[in-house]
Amino acid sequence: MKRILLLTFLTFALTAKSQEESTTATKSLTLKDALTYALENKADAKKAKLEVENSEYKIQEVRSRALPQIAVNGSLTYNPVLQTNVLDGAMFGQPGQSVQVAFGQKWTSGAGVSLSQAIFDQSVFTGLRAANSTREFYQINNQLTEEQVIERVANSYYSVYVQREKLMLLDSNYVNTTKVRDIVKGQFDNGLAKKIDLDRIIVKMSNIDTERLQIKNQIELQENALKFYMGMPIETKIEIPKTEFEVTPQVITEAPNTANRTEYLLLKKQEELLEFQKTAIKAEYYPTLSLVAGYNYLGQGPEMPFFAKPADGVYWSDYSAIGLNLRVPIFTGFGTRARVRQADINIKSLQEGIKDTQLSLDLEYRNAKAQIENNLTTIKNQKENMRLAGDILKNTKNNYLQGLASLTDLLDAENASLEAQNNYTRAVLGYKIAEISLIKSKGELKNLLN
Repeated sequence: MKRILLLTFLTFALTAKSQEESTTATKSLTLKDALTYALENKADAKKAKLEVENSEYKIQEVRSRALPQIAVNGSLTYNPVLQTNVLDGAMFGQPGQSVQVAFGQKWTSGAGVSLSQAIFDQSVFTGLRAANSTREFYQINNQLTEEQVIERVANSYYSVYVQREKLMLLDSNYVNTTKVRDIVKGQFDNGLAKKIDLDRIIVKMSNIDTERLQIKNQIELQENALKFYMGMPIETKIEIPKTEFEVTPQVITEAPNTANRTEYLLLKKQEELLEFQKTAIKAEYYPTLSLVAGYNYLGQGPEMPFFAKPADGVYWSDYSAIGLNLRVPIFTGFGTRARVRQADINIKSLQEGIKDTQLSLDLEYRNAKAQIENNLTTIKNQKENMRLAGDILKNTKNNYLQGLASLTDLLDAENASLEAQNNYTRAVLGYKIAEISLIKSKGELKNLLN
């Protein structure tokens, strides 16, 4: 028994350890990996796929109206007091007198099957024609949802990388400032530097350390946002490869056709569905014709008909009927006309929205194009500034060690170098976000998965 408990405890401990290791293991995450993970795990993407699946059942529901409707029914009735009618006594050999006669039996039981089949119903035919459009609407909506997930994840992904780059720069600056502090402290100990110089260096290190803590907090917040957009457990540790942040100039082509954008296609499909809805309302003006049929079996007697025989006074009989039901609408109080006009207004309103969306999509492309061109120029300039600031810092540091430059000059050079590097990083981030916008405006976000 003790061995079994020991084995059970060891198994539990090993399992818990493996789970903890899997949770704490750092996951290398390329942009493609992040997007693929998000489309498989984010709730928005999952719900959109479920809506596509659910659309098939909605279509089946519409189609069911064109199929025969068959039902089985049954009843059992007990009549403690039978209704009586007054009849002419001549029927019973008592002319000139009125006779009160009870109709029916104490017990009545019935069972049967009924069938109804639509022969002509314009609303049913319209629903059948709209079935494919309904399916396509949800498929396009699923595609739009996936594109929205891709855009959010990509932008958040690059934001995380920029914050990490800032932290690396601050770490490097902290190390360099620490070296300068050690030099100044040595000079101060030997009477070659003032205490105010040492204090200034210490204050700068404290400021850098505070900024590092702020950046670390921002990194955690950005990473949590990225994991949320991906549908990834927040406790998962991730690492972003540096190659994911390389700048590859986008080929600027002519403005894409907005008619191919998912947003536009979804609105056009919605317009098509509204047209079907209007047609379905107008179908109320048309007559409807349906076939009805039924077969029933009826049992009556003074006692419960089940298992009873004619000898007990219980008799069973069957009957059936087949017919056509025709309904011709004549006047509906102008209700149908009002609903048709409401449908017209909805269609016109959507058409205005489509025009506005086309302008918005065109604006999105032109803005992204302008941002791409602007950020490429900025990256080029900031890269040169970063090189110059690095050279200035190197020369100023050498001059300071030789007593040819003041501490103020050195600190200013360090600040200028750090600012130049941060400006370059921000320019790259601006380019990457503009790149996502440009790819989106061309309707090619799915290409990021390749």
